[in-house]
Amino acid sequence: MASPFIENPVDLGARIIRAALRRERLLRDRADLLAFPDEILYERYRFSAEGIWYICSLIEPNVRNATRRSCALTVGQTVCVALRIFATGTYLHSVGDAENLSKNTACCAIRKVVLALTEKLNMFVVFPSHLSTMLVKEGFYKISGFPMIIGAMDCTHVPVTGPLGEHEADYVNRKSIHSINVQMTCDHQLMVTSVEARWPGSVHDSRIFRESTLGHQLQQGLFDGLLVGDRGYPCTQHLMSPYPDPDTPPQSRFNAALGKCRVRIEMTFGVIKCRFNCLRGLRVRPERACGIITACVVLHNIAMMRKEQTPHVPLAAADTIDPVTDHPTGAAIRHAITAQYFTRQ
Repeated sequence: MASPFIENPVDLGARIIRAALRRERLLRDRADLLAFPDEILYERYRFSAEGIWYICSLIEPNVRNATRRSCALTVGQTVCVALRIFATGTYLHSVGDAENLSKNTACCAIRKVVLALTEKLNMFVVFPSHLSTMLVKEGFYKISGFPMIIGAMDCTHVPVTGPLGEHEADYVNRKSIHSINVQMTCDHQLMVTSVEARWPGSVHDSRIFRESTLGHQLQQGLFDGLLVGDRGYPCTQHLMSPYPDPDTPPQSRFNAALGKCRVRIEMTFGVIKCRFNCLRGLRVRPERACGIITACVVLHNIAMMRKEQTPHVPLAAADTIDPVTDHPTGAAIRHAITAQYFTRQ
């Protein structure tokens, strides 16, 4: 009788044959992602080689792997995979195939980079600007002749995959698509100075501002100056919006000057979305989308600081605005500015 502890010779032989015939594990070589001219790097990643290395050094402690076991991604490869997704907005498997990576590896690389960049938000996104308040006011005044402006503000919608559950309808915006309504402010140089990326697409712009950190800070009088916005915001003591129906030349000149300031935030949205095409439609749930949006804002400011190539921005059609009622205090300040600065041609 055969011992139960001794393997059957036939089974043992078959197992040895299967092991011998098993295909040897193949680890495909990955090209040096930075061994290309800056023109090609910009097309793929929206940054030059020096810019990519700067980002690598900035977030290396957060994204590096403990070992190189199984040909783990280097910091440079991890950053480039994430940048390629942000720049192209393509599918994960497409980038994985291009870089000889699995879809799961590409997903993990993006998650690491997003978390690392969001931790740097307060370093690169500062209100009213990295410049002094006086320089920001002077910059807007040179553009438009409008005084005391420290920022232009607006909201933009970033389409996302609708969430599952009872709150799904909250993310449906006026165009009947799921989105995140993102509030941003910028200075005269198109640098983002604040970002609020957590509100569902159905929430009105004015409510986002009213309940945002920036809105509370302005109410507390922490900043010396005014924001400019469109008719989707009420005219208040801290935020100037246009006259709804200008009936005098000074009021028309006020609106024209305010428009020259406000267009800076529209230009900023255009540059960010052209630089990072993923923001034209994120195939992720809202909780993941908020992190990616914030990471792209940080990258945009890094690109602006380092004077990376700026993409060509096509003209966009004006969005529909739901006007709101102005506050009496804001209307009085608006009239005072009009009388002092825009009465004379």
